[in-house]
Amino acid sequence: MNQFNQISTFIRNLYPDKEIIPLHEPLFVGNEIKYLKECIETTFVSSVGPFVDRFEKMIEEYTGAKKAVVCVSGTNALHIALILAGVERGDEVITQPLTFVATANAIAYCGANPVFVDVSKKTLGMDPDKLEDFLVKNYSYSKGHTINKISGKKLKACIPMHTFGHPAEIDAIKQICDRFQITLIEDAAESLGSKYKNKHTGTFGQFGILSFNGNKSVTTGGGGMILTNNIKLGERAKHLTTQAKIHHPWEYIHDEIGYNYRMPNINAALGCAQLENIEANIKKSREIAVKYKKFFESINISFFSEPENSFSNYWLNAIFLKDKADRDAFLEYTNGQGVRTRPAWRLMNKLSMFQNCITGDLSNANQIEETLVNLPSSVPNEK
Repeated sequence: MNQFNQISTFIRNLYPDKEIIPLHEPLFVGNEIKYLKECIETTFVSSVGPFVDRFEKMIEEYTGAKKAVVCVSGTNALHIALILAGVERGDEVITQPLTFVATANAIAYCGANPVFVDVSKKTLGMDPDKLEDFLVKNYSYSKGHTINKISGKKLKACIPMHTFGHPAEIDAIKQICDRFQITLIEDAAESLGSKYKNKHTGTFGQFGILSFNGNKSVTTGGGGMILTNNIKLGERAKHLTTQAKIHHPWEYIHDEIGYNYRMPNINAALGCAQLENIEANIKKSREIAVKYKKFFESINISFFSEPENSFSNYWLNAIFLKDKADRDAFLEYTNGQGVRTRPAWRLMNKLSMFQNCITGDLSNANQIEETLVNLPSSVPNEK
């Protein structure tokens, strides 16, 4: 318990002005109020307004994606990406068990079945070796489709996640997906600003998605983004997310079933202001990670550092404790002290709605779930 107190004290010294230290809170130190005031004064607070277009362009320039399309949430963005990938009822989509529930939920929205492949201890993202082994053993290619040898269902897509902002080995995963002719959709919800081999996460696959939830590195209050390098698919994503409405000066004409996934201008305004400060904020996040790393090395606790060939935004810092009992004791102690530490998510295959899904060997994910703890990772307000 003395060691737990030592850790709690160290975290309190990182955030000396906080009585309760949150896991990750937003920081508003730029043009947020100015832009929000502009929305109100011009009355452009809904889904039509200049900040929507500006935010999309800013994300395109920042990530290098050829097309970015804003949505109400990252979950919506995943849903549309899966639709554009041709995922239909009864199909299969490979993803990882260590992820936020939205990843698996979006697959279920399409009536498809999640298939869970293990993560890597090196990245916390999907393990490319286990992915390849799982595909070779369980799938065959026939008549233009990758087919599960046992279920007979079509495998349409693969969704790896860049967990806690740390890039997965996405180039290796992409090569495997290309070989098996399945669409790669990157869940980059947590990794805005992170790069793998100097290329922004979310831009390797056919689609990538971002989240701008209240606890992300850039927040719009709630929101998401679809990234793609295929302009036509990007334009179709925009069409679907805006109720599939055909542009007309006054008439309401819709040519297919669409979705009301449009981000309001007032939210996009917040995103524009936030994005203006992202580089400075990531620099501070990485400085916090260095402090954590040095501290935990001094007390012989494993701190998770950015993987090889990666530049991480360190959205959430993480440590590994010796076992589940130690983890649970640490969580109870720190939260009792007002330090909001959190465990990793419950693995998706252990949730009631996904417990009957197909899985590979999930030994890495099981161990990570039992021992990983996320630490407070907010960017401090130094004003």
